[in-house]
Amino acid sequence: MSTPSAAHDQQRRPALTVLLAAPRGFCAGVDRAIQIVELALARFGAPVYVRHEIVHNRYVVESLKAKGAVFVEELDEIPETDQPVIFSAHGVPKSVPQAAKSRNLFAIDATCPLVFKVHTEASRHHAEGRRIVLIGHAGHPEVEGTTGQLPPGAVTLIQTAAEAEAFDAEDPARLAYVTQTTLSVDDTAEIVAILKRRFPDIVGPHKEDICYATTNRQVAVKAIAAKVGLVIVVGAPNSSNSLRLVEVAERAGCPKAILIQRAADLSWDAFDGVSAVGVTAGASAPETLVDEVIAALKERFEISVEQVTTASERIAFNVPRELREPAA
Repeated sequence: MSTPSAAHDQQRRPALTVLLAAPRGFCAGVDRAIQIVELALARFGAPVYVRHEIVHNRYVVESLKAKGAVFVEELDEIPETDQPVIFSAHGVPKSVPQAAKSRNLFAIDATCPLVFKVHTEASRHHAEGRRIVLIGHAGHPEVEGTTGQLPPGAVTLIQTAAEAEAFDAEDPARLAYVTQTTLSVDDTAEIVAILKRRFPDIVGPHKEDICYATTNRQVAVKAIAAKVGLVIVVGAPNSSNSLRLVEVAERAGCPKAILIQRAADLSWDAFDGVSAVGVTAGASAPETLVDEVIAALKERFEISVEQVTTASERIAFNVPRELREPAA
């Protein structure tokens, strides 16, 4: 039975409908990458070195640091060691495992299998004499990893529809395209359509490179965007798939979408005049951060939560053999 003060508090708090997008949060590649670091720590003890953020989420990185993971940007920051050195889920240029091998480092590759698929496609097309067009964002580690599979100058990066229109191919009959896995599905489709119109012989992947998780999360956001006054995306400012969710929400009819890392980042002014909000999370954001946001909303509003599910995900990837075999 509620007390008079509790009843008064409920009357004071405005009502807020929360549409929770599903799928959201961790994808299979992120889940696998985090497992790899945790299993390496359990098997080999601390420290375990990780080149680049294992996934783009500060909460995850700080949690792993607390368990003994040491994050570096380049291998030359790692001292001589027999401890594992893990490559991030985003993939690395070929030069990185080569450098690790030359130093006899114990390297474990946490590259997402779907990113590895793009690497394989790019290498195959190059071996068959095609010029590679990579649709992606300059400076993103995944783009650097894919470009770094091939000799310098073998890959042309295209970021926008305008760049696709301006691209000049030396041999239009020998072209192939691959894409970053975390792009906007709609933007990428527009760029691919331009390339196919201009270069009818261009060869694409057998199965789209944009990963199932990126696609599913964008579809889920589209399903709720027009029904709410605000979409909250839990993710990181350097997370490509999280940034795309903000763009997708606004294009799909939501007046405002915001990216936050934690509930503490919420600006309550954004809720003025809003009676319904959507909540989702990028593929590298743990569910605990979504729970944190829901808890913060509960403190300010009388909320009703409805999950809007557009797909069911059952994909899982095996961890590398080094972490599956029984310890000697």
